[in-house]
Amino acid sequence: MKFTDGFWSLRPGVTAVYAQEAYDIVADGDSIVVTAPTRVIRERGNVLNLPALTTTLTPVAEGVIKVRIEHHIGGRRSPGFALNGTDRSGSISITDAAGVVTAGSLRAVIKRGAPWDLSFWQGDKRLTGSGHKAQGYMTLARDHAVAAEPTGLAGYTTDGKAPASHYVHEQLDLGVGELIYGLGERFGPFVKNGQSIDVWNADGGTSSEQAYKSIPFYMSNRGYGVLVNQPEHVSFEVGSESVERVQFSTAGEAIEYLVFAGPEPKDVIDRYTSLTGRPASVPAWSYGLWLSTSFTTDYDEATVNSFVDGMRERGIPLSVFHFDCFWMREFNWTDLEWDARVFPDPKGMLHRMHTEKDLKVCVWINPYIAQRSALFTEGAAKGYLVKRPDGSVWQWDLWVAGMGLVDFTNPDATRWFQDKLRALISQGVDAIKTDFGERIPTDVVWHDGTDPMTMHNLYTQLYNAAVFEVLKDEKGEREAVLFARSATAGGQQFPVHWGGDNTSTFPSMAETLRGGLSLASSGFGYWSHDIGGFEGTPDPAVFKRWVAFGLLSSHSRLHGSDSYRVPWAFDDEAVEITARFTQLKNSLMPYLYRESEQAAATGVSVARPMFFEFPSDPTAATLDRQYMLGKDLLVAPVMSATGEVTFYLPKGAWTNLWTGEVVPGGTWITETHGFDTVPLYVREGAVLAVGARADRPDYDYLEGLTLRVYAAGETIDAAVTVVLADGTPVELRVSGTADAPVVDRAGVTVEVASRI
Repeated sequence: MKFTDGFWSLRPGVTAVYAQEAYDIVADGDSIVVTAPTRVIRERGNVLNLPALTTTLTPVAEGVIKVRIEHHIGGRRSPGFALNGTDRSGSISITDAAGVVTAGSLRAVIKRGAPWDLSFWQGDKRLTGSGHKAQGYMTLARDHAVAAEPTGLAGYTTDGKAPASHYVHEQLDLGVGELIYGLGERFGPFVKNGQSIDVWNADGGTSSEQAYKSIPFYMSNRGYGVLVNQPEHVSFEVGSESVERVQFSTAGEAIEYLVFAGPEPKDVIDRYTSLTGRPASVPAWSYGLWLSTSFTTDYDEATVNSFVDGMRERGIPLSVFHFDCFWMREFNWTDLEWDARVFPDPKGMLHRMHTEKDLKVCVWINPYIAQRSALFTEGAAKGYLVKRPDGSVWQWDLWVAGMGLVDFTNPDATRWFQDKLRALISQGVDAIKTDFGERIPTDVVWHDGTDPMTMHNLYTQLYNAAVFEVLKDEKGEREAVLFARSATAGGQQFPVHWGGDNTSTFPSMAETLRGGLSLASSGFGYWSHDIGGFEGTPDPAVFKRWVAFGLLSSHSRLHGSDSYRVPWAFDDEAVEITARFTQLKNSLMPYLYRESEQAAATGVSVARPMFFEFPSDPTAATLDRQYMLGKDLLVAPVMSATGEVTFYLPKGAWTNLWTGEVVPGGTWITETHGFDTVPLYVREGAVLAVGARADRPDYDYLEGLTLRVYAAGETIDAAVTVVLADGTPVELRVSGTADAPVVDRAGVTVEVASRI
């Protein structure tokens, strides 16, 4: 949200006051509290009739400092996000010159007097800071705020105007060459510099500026991250209003943010997810191929069996079958009851899918309850649906006729919905796709009194947490898995998430990848997308290229809108490609599952941006058409009809996984690929754990395991961890020479795949 008209002036209807000096710095327990008048105090009379901002600095955890800026401290207080481990370990000191807050390696320094100068340091490196006119309190005259463009302020409401009269903002410096990433699953440019971004969840597809997963967290290539601790709407101007700063603003009387130290990107993510929640461990079977009935297609049990049997007959390993919307009767969504017209024996069908087809089963749900559903009648009678201020049930016809919304702020409503899900799980359902959760109204009253502006983004957290809790209770700690679309900060605790409604084109492949890389830069450990694109039907070339991309992502699902995504619907080669890459992914599970456990331990995603692994390489900082799959595999999806792809190899020796050829890095490469390959390179010194099975993702990874050493020198000395499907880590050591490598466990083979 922009408040200024160029560098010198404010936009019409905007008045602003800014923190001008640190007039008073005092200790308050483990915090420093700064009184910041909005003009420099030169004599006693200057203190009269003068707004002041109060800035409180608090050490939150090792490498994390919290900043709270308030105008009127009696104003409505945001609940913020649920944060773990805020032990407030750190120290404060105040001198005649400055106040200093120290939290491990991170410290904040506020200089006394004018001009306003708050800076953040790690060691002797200044990370960022808040300077002149950075902390501001903005007042909008309503006649201007709702006026026609260009005088109105762009916001996030349906009329495009800022809805509130008062905002607080902070601006943090951008250094020369500094780049910003994250802010949720964003499908536009991966580097956020120059963008205006509203953190306000929306169902806008992947080809828009909107996001299903809006996260008010960003990270910088200078080695720090920032979380704005406001579930409400937060507007970011990333070098787009003041080109030297990142600005973030929110309506009301206060804003709170946390700064996370690095120095490496993975350190920032580790600290961020330590506070907001680690991604849960996901079951090994979830890494296999998922096949969906698709969205609006016509199907019954016979159709489902034809898909499942067709995959098996064609040699395509299938792990999960997903029933989309029409497992329930139309106009009844979401009543959690199978449509008896096409699924007369759901429990028997699910049993057969488990025992005869050896499959896990996922079903689609959402929190929107159609008025024809029995759940609507029951929920409305018990007061479990969200209400309008007049006490009536909130309803509309968008999505399904007369739909209401489960009020997850009501513990009884949550238990009621969870009990309905438990009955579904008892029938044999293994996983749940939690769709929607973005279109949350603000003209309502919540059971617990939460401000509707807070609950718009926060709703998805309560929704996904409620469903995930059921799966953990019924299936076990390591067996719970969602397929979720919406999220906010902390949503990474309830994996996995997928990228929403993309189109069946090469450009949509690229925007989908950008969304995944941005989500990884926001603390999410796992991520998937609709292979082939959701809207429309891809031509065979797009489908086959997308299959390779999808099966070299952490999780892989074939899904579409109004057409089936079985490979034989395209051509015979599509069948071969799907089988080839599914088998490849299954064979890589000993490597991938170790990376999965690292994601659960640190928050660092399985599929991650290049700059995570190569933070000191300036070329890696902007790459958005390739990624690292774990720490050792580089993937560059082919997004062209010709098969031509250009990608960058960082410094070092890289081995082509398909051919074994060793290629020097530090350069750009252009290759042309058939449908059966994709640029897939192994990092120098990697010891890749490759399994003996390609028919399924969940097996004994030690049985028949091969350790492949890449770009080995004359001598070898490396430790490798293999995590078994039950979570047990097994440490293996490879030693010896390139001519005679050895491993310290019987039954495990070691081979040198390439040498330098």
